Amino acid sequence: MNDPKDDPADDEAAGSGRRARGALESDVLATLWAADGPLTARQVLERLPGDLAYTTVLTILSRLHDKAMLVRQREGRGYAYTPVRDEASHTARRMRSLLEQGSDREAVLTRFVSELSTRDEELLHQLLSGYDARGEQSDGRQ
Repeated sequence: MNDPKDDPADDEAAGSGRRARGALESDVLATLWAADGPLTARQVLERLPGDLAYTTVLTILSRLHDKAMLVRQREGRGYAYTPVRDEASHTARRMRSLLEQGSDREAVLTRFVSELSTRDEELLHQLLSGYDARGEQSDGRQ
């Protein structure tokens, strides 16, 4: 399976010493998902690798908040941030969005499944076998 991090555009960013487009947002989200609770911009900065400016982290947090990906609560003179969705929900939403952008849904799903590892293919089969044709779990839950 191809790793989304194998994008040639990312190589250009890595060669320049800058993070790839969206990589910093992803790093900030990963930091917040790994936390036990809300984090301030300073706490996020301390957990991120590299030599980032505090204002850069503030900007990323503000952008993610503006995109409704984070909620914030007042803490002192600033804010503490928490992701709106957990990592699995966020990733599933992104996958669904990408699927909907394709003009041939069947071809996209076929290619996706064909590139899964054997382990992921088995997991997907197990998950799908637990659902009936109406999209309900075999025990009646949706």
